[in-house]
Amino acid sequence: MIAKIGHSSNLFGVLSYNNLKIEQEKGEILLTRNMVETPNGKYSVSQLVKSFEPNLLVNHKTEKHTLHISLNPDPKDQVSDEQFRQIAQQYMDDMGYGNQPFIAFKHTDIERTHIHIVSVCVDENGKKISDKFEKIRSMKVCRELEKKFGLADASKKESIKNDKMYMPVNYMAGNIKSQIASVIRHLPEHYQFQSLGEYNALLSLFNITVEKVEGESHGNPYKGLLYFPLDSQGKKAGNPFKSSLFGKNTGISALERRFDTCKTEMKDTIKRTLKSEIIDALKASKKIESFKNSLVEKGIDTVIRRNDQRRIYGMTFIDHRSKTVWNGSKLGKECSANVFNEYWNRPQHETAITNKQMPVNGPVKEYHNQTFDVHPIFDFSDKNASEITEAFGGLLPEVQNVEYNETEFESRMRKKRKQKRNK
Repeated sequence: MIAKIGHSSNLFGVLSYNNLKIEQEKGEILLTRNMVETPNGKYSVSQLVKSFEPNLLVNHKTEKHTLHISLNPDPKDQVSDEQFRQIAQQYMDDMGYGNQPFIAFKHTDIERTHIHIVSVCVDENGKKISDKFEKIRSMKVCRELEKKFGLADASKKESIKNDKMYMPVNYMAGNIKSQIASVIRHLPEHYQFQSLGEYNALLSLFNITVEKVEGESHGNPYKGLLYFPLDSQGKKAGNPFKSSLFGKNTGISALERRFDTCKTEMKDTIKRTLKSEIIDALKASKKIESFKNSLVEKGIDTVIRRNDQRRIYGMTFIDHRSKTVWNGSKLGKECSANVFNEYWNRPQHETAITNKQMPVNGPVKEYHNQTFDVHPIFDFSDKNASEITEAFGGLLPEVQNVEYNETEFESRMRKKRKQKRNK
């Protein structure tokens, strides 16, 4: 079971988010403790807020007073409502919040049924309840709950990661906006890259591409980014999404700052080691497939860009060990696209590059007038979540268990409040 603990100053927004799930028939109240009761057991957001007012009225120093916890069992776990109630109560007790007013909601909006607990971290005297070593204590409590209720151990490698693991976009599954968000909101935090091209190579592994748009509107220049979902063949599938829909950290300004930071942080030692490994792999390989496979064994993936004539004009290497992305030319002329194109265009390699059938090792993703050879470790078209987790073997980091819908909801609430102030 995975726990995510959030702190904020927006109690009304957190309660509204959970109450909206109930209105959409995708949630229900499972448990209330030290809350004002209603005759029919149903609550409006205002009624829920009243239960927390005594604590908040005596609070003077704690800015982020609202506690929002989600407890997420493995999708394979069968947890009854009564077990969820017991889990919620014991978790709050062990974390030091058992005497606080709190309410537990069950959410069924995604395949993995989970619960959300809303409370405040200020006691009846206005004193903040200690959150020292919160994450460590939470992990310990989760392991104890897993043993008590026979749940899957989330700390083990074979356990499926949380629902917001980096997953490739499946445009047929719907909710594309949320799928894209779960990748692009966190991927730049874990990987380093120096250009939009390198970032696009990384995104292509998750069936996403991004394009820069520039122009002029009403005499004012503008620039931004558009994110597109891709199908299993690498073709655009559906309408694009403006970066502003996902937050400012996914926009062009944030990415350009990231490029500048990475240019100074990407170490030469990593560059030299990677360059040496690529050259050694090329010398020992007679075919593209064996070259790519030998690098995959070291935790390195290769994205090859070709034109319609199958000429290689771009090589990008993704080193999952150092979490860095390198255009071949940045590693040196020995790793440039021309070197690989000439090497694999020699007569003995001609059949390997002119065969118009799909490569035996994986699909070719076509992007406009170019193609990307993708190693089968990233061919997710016929794999389920557990197979994907096993295929990565821990190469890709697990992102924070943030629910995009909740973040989007809070963003809308802030905008509405701002609009009211400006009226």
